[in-house]
Amino acid sequence: MKPIIKQRVTVDVEDEFVVLLIGMRINYLWKIHKWLPVALAMRKMVMQLGKMPDSATGYLGGEYRTAGNPIIFVQYWRSYEALEKYASNAALAHVSAWGRFFKKIALGGDVGIYHEAYRIAPGNYECVYLNMPEFGLGRIFPLVPAERGLKTSRGRMNKKEAAERHVAEAKQAEESA
Repeated sequence: MKPIIKQRVTVDVEDEFVVLLIGMRINYLWKIHKWLPVALAMRKMVMQLGKMPDSATGYLGGEYRTAGNPIIFVQYWRSYEALEKYASNAALAHVSAWGRFFKKIALGGDVGIYHEAYRIAPGNYECVYLNMPEFGLGRIFPLVPAERGLKTSRGRMNKKEAAERHVAEAKQAEESA
């Protein structure tokens, strides 16, 4: 078990990143011959990504959320371009898995698949963790104390604007002096 961090912490990422929600929904549990290949293909892709350095793929990591149906895997990517490059690389597992799914399963309605991709610009996210092990963005990016400008949700969400405002106020005070 990961150690619990008994401090209010957050992440402070200066670069854009991508959050990908990807998964499947089992529409007919008894049709295991339809949904099991999809689940195994997803596992193969995730294991393949886990063995490759993020410098090669842009994949930063991820976590399963299997509380129910649909099954979801939250992934973090360095950029949308990196995600797109992985998804279209015929030498990696995704292209062939996608082809098999469409050829054998897609139109029957037995298994649903989905993804949602979000480009996250600096200053357009916020998170805080207290009495938690490393989790979510805090598992992917370095954790920092949630203090000063990062103490409140608004401060974490608007840190870019707050920094720009601080610089402008300092410049104005300097000019007034």
